[in-house]
Amino acid sequence: ETGAAARMDKSITLPPDEIFRNLENAKRFAIDIGGSLTKLAYYSTVQHKVAKVRSFDHTAKETEGDPLYEISMQEEVSARLHFIKFENAYIETCLDFIKDHLVNTDTKVIKATGGGAHKFKDLIEKKLKLRVDKEDEMTCLIKGCNFVLRNITHEAFVYAKHADSEFRFQNTHPDIFPYLLINIGSGVSIFKVESEDTFERVGGSSIGGGTFWGLGALLTKTKRFDELLQLASKGQHTNVDMLVKDIYGGSYGSLGLTGDLIASSFGKSATPDKEFSKEDMAKSLLHMISNDIGQLACLYARLHNLTRVYFGGFFIRGHPVTMHTITYSINFFTKGEVQALFLRHEGYLGTIGAFLKGAEEDNPNQYSWGENYAGSSGLMSTSPDLNPMQRARSGTFDMLEMDRLERQLVNLPLLQDPSSYIPDTVDLSEDALAREYWLYCFEEALDGVVKRAVASQPDLPEAAERAEKFRHKYQHKLQTLRHQPFAYGSLTVRSLLDTREHCLNEFNFPDPYSKIKQGENDLALKYFQKAVKSLGELSWEQRQFALVRGLLAGNVFDWGAKAVSDVLESDPEFGFEHAKLQLEERPWLVDAYDQWLKRLKGPPHKCALFFVDNSGIDIILGVFPFVRELLCRGTEVVLASNSSPALNDVTNSELQILTERIAAMDLVIQSAVKEDRLTLVQSGSSSPCLDLSRLDKVLAGVVRERHVDLVIIEGMGRAIHTNYYAILSCESLKMAVIKNSWLADRLGGKLFSVVFKYEVPPGHKTTTLDHVPVTPS
Repeated sequence: ETGAAARMDKSITLPPDEIFRNLENAKRFAIDIGGSLTKLAYYSTVQHKVAKVRSFDHTAKETEGDPLYEISMQEEVSARLHFIKFENAYIETCLDFIKDHLVNTDTKVIKATGGGAHKFKDLIEKKLKLRVDKEDEMTCLIKGCNFVLRNITHEAFVYAKHADSEFRFQNTHPDIFPYLLINIGSGVSIFKVESEDTFERVGGSSIGGGTFWGLGALLTKTKRFDELLQLASKGQHTNVDMLVKDIYGGSYGSLGLTGDLIASSFGKSATPDKEFSKEDMAKSLLHMISNDIGQLACLYARLHNLTRVYFGGFFIRGHPVTMHTITYSINFFTKGEVQALFLRHEGYLGTIGAFLKGAEEDNPNQYSWGENYAGSSGLMSTSPDLNPMQRARSGTFDMLEMDRLERQLVNLPLLQDPSSYIPDTVDLSEDALAREYWLYCFEEALDGVVKRAVASQPDLPEAAERAEKFRHKYQHKLQTLRHQPFAYGSLTVRSLLDTREHCLNEFNFPDPYSKIKQGENDLALKYFQKAVKSLGELSWEQRQFALVRGLLAGNVFDWGAKAVSDVLESDPEFGFEHAKLQLEERPWLVDAYDQWLKRLKGPPHKCALFFVDNSGIDIILGVFPFVRELLCRGTEVVLASNSSPALNDVTNSELQILTERIAAMDLVIQSAVKEDRLTLVQSGSSSPCLDLSRLDKVLAGVVRERHVDLVIIEGMGRAIHTNYYAILSCESLKMAVIKNSWLADRLGGKLFSVVFKYEVPPGHKTTTLDHVPVTPS
């Protein structure tokens, strides 16, 4: 034990440069000093590479074999928020480190909050030469709370001690108000929060975390909070508490009291000659205080008619023991009507709020922010009995990093019920078999990703070294997630993919597939006119089927799927026609083609929104002919593609160049572009999956203006891993080819099974030829 402890201390004296990142670009600071932990926030800028595509000037005579566009690596600067949490004991070491690395801050002020702020004021001012500005603690707390609820997916969770997954995450709800915030520090404060700036303290109690700690110390002679919790987790409260059955010999039926209910906390301890164990006393005390707070919380929730109740403060701080007793008591007093909600970044609320107060002129709230999985520590399981070593380690430094997103993200206006929308189809934190499989899958794929990353930057000799760093980081993330699936909220295929993108970006691999995409786009364009011509020779009904098959066959070309990249690498001639042969024959695994065909015989849709997938054959020979047919029917089309690269998905800037080239070859596309019947918008996403609750605000505007009445979602990531169960308020098509044998098996199909889902919202009339109104009204 002592050896380990010494080793641990050594790791703290190492220069914390991994922890305080980008300090040289830090612009402003905020600090929240509590009784035992310090939380520091700063805003800084990060330089990173981006792959930009630019169309060649096609006025000069084209030489055969010239690529369609050029790709250049450019430096970009983006904004990042850093939050770091550490024990007060390290405050001097940390301030020294910051002082040595601080180059130029814009500000001469550091915003401070928390009880310890006055105690360390002089130290901070002396070391950092910044003036300490104190901010109101409660205002900071609530500002911080609003910020995380709005910007971090899976911030809030319900704690279920005995379920398969202890943590059940709530989806980010676009409307976070009103809610009740119960802060259990030394005492208890209860706030009703109604909007960004309106909140009031509606009540509180002097019996809180300090009471548990203080009385606990007197009863057990243990002065440490964590130790008290550990004692409590081992105790039997029934040895100390008097239960209903101890008084009445059973339940008290006429009053509806069960025999196991605590009738009197510590009621048995008046027995003169009996000794009580520390564990039992600690447990009894924990119940007494949690039940008291639970009952208060429940009464205030009822009084103000609120169902969303969040708990925070050092009493909670991710301790399973206190989360469990609070959850139990809320459940008991509200008969299950109110759920106790906890926050993944609860410890950071004060410092985030103080930071926002200092940054008001930059107005951080007008942007959307996203958690950066590469630089954040994630939620640790703090079960006292899990692993004291790890507990101590995670208590040393904990980090949260958030990136400012280019665009403001909002809901797709066509979601039937945004508050119940869950993008992900399978929650891997609850499904152990699926979790094992996908973690293994991503580990298996790692070599390939590293190879591809290096190959994408042939002219940069240090690429191999960066790629190794990427490997190390992502592998470490996968190991963490194996032991703590809930570290970043619900674990899903989407979060595993996004974490990988974050790690690649961190080591300056913005687009490992850029060259591959370029080659595939060039190749596919050569066949476009031929494909359109052969479709034109078919009868109407044959053509509709050929278009759908073409879309599906195009979707087989996906470098993200191992089964496919193997074929593509071994046989570059593996053409579009071969892909069609790979597809399952009808009836497909999910087959609504007949309903779709029937719908096509009716009047055209007003406007279709199409979320596209891969570059190359998929977009050019699959999507464009399909879109062309829709345009010929008189349907406007909006193509939504990723804002920045992920795998081999086509990005908005690539799609603009492709559309231009196709328009030059095809009059239907050309006139649609000119007349603004074909529009390109970016989705605001840079993921192979799709979260319809976080889309570019501009896209949402277009959807409203154009009265979109058909949504088409294509590909395994967007239509299977996510949105398979999404319910929209207009007609929708979800199409994908299953390119993973495990998943196919699980869905009851086989490799290259087809999912073709056509959905019409309940109560929604689709006009087909069978019921055309007789007279125009």
